[in-house]
Amino acid sequence: MKPLKSAGAALLLGLGMTATAGAEDMLTQKNIGLDLARDIANTAVMECREKGYQVSAVVVDRNGNLRAALRDDLAPRFTLQISEEKANAVIMGAVDTGTLIENRGDIARELNHIDGLIMMRGGVEIRSGGSLIGAVGVSGAPGGDIDEACAANAVKEYEMRLEFAD
Repeated sequence: MKPLKSAGAALLLGLGMTATAGAEDMLTQKNIGLDLARDIANTAVMECREKGYQVSAVVVDRNGNLRAALRDDLAPRFTLQISEEKANAVIMGAVDTGTLIENRGDIARELNHIDGLIMMRGGVEIRSGGSLIGAVGVSGAPGGDIDEACAANAVKEYEMRLEFAD
């Protein structure tokens, strides 16, 4: 290795290494907060209840961690698990489950074998400023299209909060 010819070059080299090392040490990510997760889950359940369906709604954060889970009074207990697995599928694919199934129909059956995922309509992404911050899954209505509509309407209800979130 050639010796450096000036102290200035050494300083620049040292600063460059420090900046590069520091850039890899810390990440800043947007993620859904508890209050918003709870509000979206509640609104999704109420949306379906108004249509006459007893469902569960689960909201997960950008990493698939459970943030809020609600089961309506008469919804079967299994709807909680299915809702969470729908939300997890959104996190894995970064799109609503209906779109994921359309785009990846070639492997949708295989994806059902991954623990914690289910390839069924009813999972909807939650985005803020273009970033995926979470997902909501709904289960219990007689069709994934109805589950999906309840989830999508719940997210739409909070568009302003999502748009102006820090």
